[in-house]
Amino acid sequence: MANLMNPPSTIIFIAACALSISATAQNSTQNSVTASCPLPAQVEPVHLYGLWRAEFTGLAQGATLLFEKHAERTGSVRGAINRNGTRALIAGDVDGGEFTLEESDDGVHISATWLGTVVKDSCGQEIRGSWSHAASDRAYPFVLRKLAANAPRQ
Repeated sequence: MANLMNPPSTIIFIAACALSISATAQNSTQNSVTASCPLPAQVEPVHLYGLWRAEFTGLAQGATLLFEKHAERTGSVRGAINRNGTRALIAGDVDGGEFTLEESDDGVHISATWLGTVVKDSCGQEIRGSWSHAASDRAYPFVLRKLAANAPRQ
């Protein structure tokens, strides 16, 4: 019975198959990393869900925010902010990498506004901008960072 493939041809064939599988696996890995790490313009409200920590330049006290799906407004978030036990309601959205949020101490009137942008290369995990308090009419730079899902609440 004749051998259809001689040893050198077999080695070349095996090497070609291995290279093709390796290239496919590498492309698949790169695509999954890209899909799990959105660009700022790709960040949607669903990426905001969860706990975040805010730090303000010029203010000694930070805050913890919880974003959840907004029941009445598709494409928006709502939740609460906690500053050492003082709580307020929040509602806002992110569109094209631009972040807007309104804060209300009484659930009726806007007590503060947040305007910011999703930080490049943060995978939607960091937002920087300006927080403006309505009563004092003062603005403070803020950094908002998403907390790990299993991190203790602060």
